Amino acid sequence: MKKTFIFVAIATFALLTACGSNSSSSADDADVGNDAVSSSDESVISSSSVSVSFGTMTDSRDNRVYKTTTIGEQTWMAENLDYAYTEPTAMFDSSSFCYNNKADSCAKYGRLYLWSAAMDSAAKFSDDGAGCGNGTTCSLSGAVRGICPEGWHLPSKEEWEILFANVGGQGDADAALKSSREDWGYTGPSVYTNEFGFSALPAGRREDNGISAGFYDVGSSTNFWTSNAYADYHAYQILLQDIMEYADICSFYKDQAYSVRCVKDN
Repeated sequence: MKKTFIFVAIATFALLTACGSNSSSSADDADVGNDAVSSSDESVISSSSVSVSFGTMTDSRDNRVYKTTTIGEQTWMAENLDYAYTEPTAMFDSSSFCYNNKADSCAKYGRLYLWSAAMDSAAKFSDDGAGCGNGTTCSLSGAVRGICPEGWHLPSKEEWEILFANVGGQGDADAALKSSREDWGYTGPSVYTNEFGFSALPAGRREDNGISAGFYDVGSSTNFWTSNAYADYHAYQILLQDIMEYADICSFYKDQAYSVRCVKDN
């Protein structure tokens, strides 16, 4: 809670909008294919008391190859997912987007997904998150594959917390998980070590207020979806920001589009 107050005090208006309503909700929220994936290890190092190894995996849906990092007992994609999930919603013709609708942004940062797309609400690949979209609160048990390749799943809030613990805690996760100072353009005291190879990039986000949509904060922040709903119109997400020196866990509207990192099934 202390860190939330610090964030409110220093954040810009746009980022207050993105994460300033962590513990609040609208009146409506009062109640609270069979795709083979290959992987290979390329190198192994030791960081503090946590074993770290790097490798690759291939998403056979589009043959996209992703770097991976194994941190402790978790194996994560070391790049943002870039699978073109285009299932329409009641409001949108597509449910995933390239920043500013430019393909080269997807190539660099991966795609931005509505929460319904991240959860595969349309059940295109599994029934794990079927019907889990905007306006519904899904209380699910077990891993949710969501938009991820077979053998991988959308990480839960708890899995992100395990990652933070493995890299030194939520206060250290910011510097440990970001790609580099050059990518983030931050000149403050933090040293972005990227020692765990997670390589988080400032991919920005897409927001929509029902009247107009826009893309914001590429180069200065990134958000990652979790598989946990907070309420009917809110879900938990992870925020890394250039002016913050810790990783934030908060909730925001499901009809915003954020990045996705997948974690390997146990």
